Amino acid sequence: MDRNEKKRLRDSIGEHLDISKTRLTDEEANVLSDFIDNYDSTYKGKTDTRSRTYDGWSSDGKYTRRESRTETFTDDIGIREEYEYHDDDGQTGHHTQEIKDARSILNKLKGWRNV
Repeated sequence: MDRNEKKRLRDSIGEHLDISKTRLTDEEANVLSDFIDNYDSTYKGKTDTRSRTYDGWSSDGKYTRRESRTETFTDDIGIREEYEYHDDDGQTGHHTQEIKDARSILNKLKGWRNV
């Protein structure tokens, strides 16, 4: 890919995702371009939830934690990640974040392909 073509591709990606301070290989730029071009038909609205349970230790002793992570491709190009946990001792937590930067999107796409 020549320099002008790569700049044009980065500019196109930058209209939808935050690419500031992100170095992209030619392959990564093509993956993101395909992601954006096919977003409505391939990704939009899809959800993946992963849950797990494990034992841990705190100053109060052993506890069991159930955690869940849900990733949803939003209406606008991006991913909403929701994380929550519940411990058997009553402790709970919840965190939500919107992912709209190019590097994080690439990392999430790699994770989805490995599922």
